[in-house]
Amino acid sequence: MSKKIVVLGTGCPKCKQLEKLVIDFTNEHAIDADVTKETDIMKIMNYGVMSTPGLVVDGKVVMSGRLPTREELTKLIG
Repeated sequence: MSKKIVVLGTGCPKCKQLEKLVIDFTNEHAIDADVTKETDIMKIMNYGVMSTPGLVVDGKVVMSGRLPTREELTKLIG
């Protein structure tokens, strides 16, 4: 079953970096994932995220306000 991953960010450098990290990570680990990016600030706020970048995995906010380490990505995405 494919994971649904959403990167939350308005386009700042860290948001773009998180999107690249997630895509590279899922590709390197052959994780079946649908990775999308949400840039609409109102939709981001609906997730309860006030500090970007944010990361949502299967509908659950798992991180916000910073970039994760590769070890954290392993735990968050798996």
